[in-house]
Amino acid sequence: MNSDRLLLLAIETTCDETGAAVLEGPRPPAEGVPRIVSSVVSSQVGLHQRFGGVVPEIASRAHVRQILPMIDEALKRAGVSLDDLDAVAVATRPGLVGALVVGLTAAKALALALDVPLVAVDHLEGHLYACQLAYPDRQVYPCVGLVVSGGHTSLYACQGPLECEPLGGTIDDAAGEAFDKVASLLGLGYPGGPEIERAARSGNPKAYAFPRSFIHDSRLAFSFSGLKTAVLYALRGQNEERGDIQPSPEMTADLAASFQEAVVDVLVAKTRQALKQTGLKRLGVGGGVAANARFRERLVEMTDKMGVETFIPPMSLCTDNAAMAGVALLKLAAGQVADLDVDVTAGLVRPGRGA
Repeated sequence: MNSDRLLLLAIETTCDETGAAVLEGPRPPAEGVPRIVSSVVSSQVGLHQRFGGVVPEIASRAHVRQILPMIDEALKRAGVSLDDLDAVAVATRPGLVGALVVGLTAAKALALALDVPLVAVDHLEGHLYACQLAYPDRQVYPCVGLVVSGGHTSLYACQGPLECEPLGGTIDDAAGEAFDKVASLLGLGYPGGPEIERAARSGNPKAYAFPRSFIHDSRLAFSFSGLKTAVLYALRGQNEERGDIQPSPEMTADLAASFQEAVVDVLVAKTRQALKQTGLKRLGVGGGVAANARFRERLVEMTDKMGVETFIPPMSLCTDNAAMAGVALLKLAAGQVADLDVDVTAGLVRPGRGA
């Protein structure tokens, strides 16, 4: 291998995707954006489909089964062996505690056996760094960062990849979680995001006047729980007097379109607010909801009017993956190496200033 380059094995098990990736980056003090040599993901969608959402115990067990095969496959596709590795990185926060422990245990074992540094990565910093990985020849930072996924809806002021200050986040459901729950209410499939988007294409986004929580509030906060309840009432009545009805295709399309438009309105409005408050002229977006076409369209329309440069990674880097842990190479260069007694931090991050 090139002695001027570092090889990193990255591991991702924060929720329901088992990921492994090999990245190559410059050896300090040289600087540069890492190159993704290989990246593989084992999806658990089929395991959680009948529940309409992620079941933590099922997710943890699936990670145990898939973690070693994914690591082997990532190394094979990269054409390297364990002995070629210079470091191991793993996402240790935030996420499901059992899922996180599987990835961390594997990473600790490899780091110890190979006698290489272990780097602990923040999953949300990784989502934002995916923008830089996707656009290695462009300057992404400093920027406002928006992570919008099944578990997170958060805004950050990012002076650099390792300097992300929370500006605010959801106080209840994340946007992606709301998509999943509303899709379940409408009898659509899982995951809910693509199903809602598909149904909304033939619907009227103005058919239902759903709430836009906090849209005029000075706080950079999100709330989608009330929106989810409004869809329930529109479907079944205020006291569910219509029971567990099956809506017509037309009603389903209108509900999906109106719900999607309400979510997009809030996401775009709060992001605009964050850009105005910080004065930053770049926006980086990460997370699975960033794959929604209507959201992308509205967001880019807004940022173009503001003269803001927008970075949204391709789908493979929007959803959970290990490659985005390439931010670990920057931490390694900064001397931010984890001890082998490092632990996981489950759950969500706390909202920051303005929330």
